[in-house]
Amino acid sequence: MYLSKEAKQDMFAKHGKDKNDTGSAEGQIALFTQRIEHLTEHLKQNRKDYNTERSLVMLVGKRRSLLDYLTKKDVLRYRAIVKELGLRK
Repeated sequence: MYLSKEAKQDMFAKHGKDKNDTGSAEGQIALFTQRIEHLTEHLKQNRKDYNTERSLVMLVGKRRSLLDYLTKKDVLRYRAIVKELGLRK
């Protein structure tokens, strides 16, 4: 995969509670955002790669559902992760 184990641990340490907190919503949203950016760059070069396009759409949906969950659970955490990652609704 394009992300090394250390890079993922750094991402989870920055956005989650610690580097082993891989299940938190913030950590998952950050990981999905990284994957979405990677797939977007790939699709800019390979515009007819429909399998990757489908994967990207599914990944955006997963991230959206996690963001919706976080909105219902704790609005302050939602606002913090959106501001930190530069996402928009």
